[in-house]
Amino acid sequence: MNEGNDSGAKKSQWRILQNMEDRIPVYIIGHKNPDTDSICSAIAYADLKNKVHGGGYYAARAGQINQETQYVLKFFQAPAPQYIEDVMTEVSDIEIRKTKGVSGKISLKKAWNMMRELDVVTLPITSENDELLGLITIGDIATAYMDVYDNCILSTAGTSYKNILETLEAKMVVGDEEATYEKGEVIIAAANPDVMEDYIHEGDMVILGNRYESQLCAIEMGADCIIVCMDAKVSRTIQKMAQEHDCNIIVTPYDTFTAARMINQSMPIEYFMKRNDLTTFHLADKTEDIKGVMGKKRHRDFPILDENDCYVGMISRRNLLNLRKKQLILVDHNEVSQTVDGIEFAHILEIIDHHRIGTLETLEPVLFRNQPLGCTATIIYQMYQEHGIEIPKNIAGLLMAAIISDTLMFRSPTCTPVDQKAAEDLSEICGVEIEEFAVDMFGAGSDLSSKEPKEIFNQDLKRFEVGDIEFIVSQINSMNSIELQEIKEKIVPYLEEVFEGLGVSMAFVMLTNIVKESTELLCFGEKSKDVVKEAFQLSGDMKRIILKGLVSRKKQLIPSLVSILQQ
Repeated sequence: MNEGNDSGAKKSQWRILQNMEDRIPVYIIGHKNPDTDSICSAIAYADLKNKVHGGGYYAARAGQINQETQYVLKFFQAPAPQYIEDVMTEVSDIEIRKTKGVSGKISLKKAWNMMRELDVVTLPITSENDELLGLITIGDIATAYMDVYDNCILSTAGTSYKNILETLEAKMVVGDEEATYEKGEVIIAAANPDVMEDYIHEGDMVILGNRYESQLCAIEMGADCIIVCMDAKVSRTIQKMAQEHDCNIIVTPYDTFTAARMINQSMPIEYFMKRNDLTTFHLADKTEDIKGVMGKKRHRDFPILDENDCYVGMISRRNLLNLRKKQLILVDHNEVSQTVDGIEFAHILEIIDHHRIGTLETLEPVLFRNQPLGCTATIIYQMYQEHGIEIPKNIAGLLMAAIISDTLMFRSPTCTPVDQKAAEDLSEICGVEIEEFAVDMFGAGSDLSSKEPKEIFNQDLKRFEVGDIEFIVSQINSMNSIELQEIKEKIVPYLEEVFEGLGVSMAFVMLTNIVKESTELLCFGEKSKDVVKEAFQLSGDMKRIILKGLVSRKKQLIPSLVSILQQ
């Protein structure tokens, strides 16, 4: 069965958060190297929770799906849960300020007014396609207003006449307001026409009053635009002259001083915006990674981009104080070493399990349902009954398959009458005969001939801690003795080569024959065989360790090993 694109999942695993305004999604997830119980229980419990609470619960997985589970999912036509690599908080978990991107063509004045209205100090400049083009801050606007003394700055910046009209609250009497002022200086015509002739040049913009002579002089000297202040009336003669000389005429209600002071505010923000070396973050970036970057920057606002590099919004340092932790429900495990990476950054709501109480700690009280049963799926089945909710056929099939898998079709000592009765009830609901299905399921799961040793070893691997000692146990189940021997011939040289790099004191591989109800135990690590010898009171050369009647990692192997390691 196709598992989906795990590599791409890292980038998009939490995208659903962007569209969740009222409710943070809750992910129901099993242990690393998930088995059939871990996957199927997550799917079933998500179905139950959604029916009880009206939605917001999603099945997830913390690793690759093995062949047995793939067979089960395909048989009951259930999609694989979403792959989650880690649950560290990401930028998407921060309350992002949805400051809308603005055009780089708007004026400094308009940008200033927007900042005051929105109570922000930074505006993002974006394209029509939401591409981030630059940023402008209040400091940039202040610098443009206070430190620019260049009379040509208005034309250099490519200021539109529309911006000038808006800034000066003016109207265009002659000319095209869609045009751009592209050449010349800004001049105040405070002198008489004789003097004006000496300093007005072609392309200049002249700010003046209602004096006919001054207006005429500016037009004749080739001015690109005259700005008439105090709402003074412009004669038809002047208008006609302006049209003949391609001179624009603007009339503003402001006086000459105010017009001259404000006109620089009409310049487009794109001329002053910062466009290079922008510090941006993506929705999928880890908050732990961005904290250091933010701390080294003097500015306080940072733009956020999505996976397509499109602008989303802004965050500041204070936004890090209100992180929305990932909401999780753990099924089929409660060991820290078996949880999805980054569990310390998540908020655990519930734990549904059938294993020994492990090392997992929570900051807050949680619902912890732990029952001495052979399978987590049995607990989920009970919960359906407790809520009085009918189990869909495909969900019933998944739960049945999980029980069969975890109990080795009721052969495991972990299996209880409750497990077997649950499986039989579920078999009736889904209409699938248990023994026939079990043979096919175990057959699919044990077909490992094409697998590499690493994949075989990791497909059902669990990590345990006893004090300062850390060890791992991999279990491979098969109904075929010949296949188990072939797997052994692959696994042994592989582990001899990689053991030192595993970072554990001991490693064990259970080659479990379901039919014979026995396990050949492979041991790696300096004291591993000594621990096994003492745990099971074995004698002899220990070249080959056959544990008859031992098929359960949880109930038979782990307790025996732990009891010795704790001494």
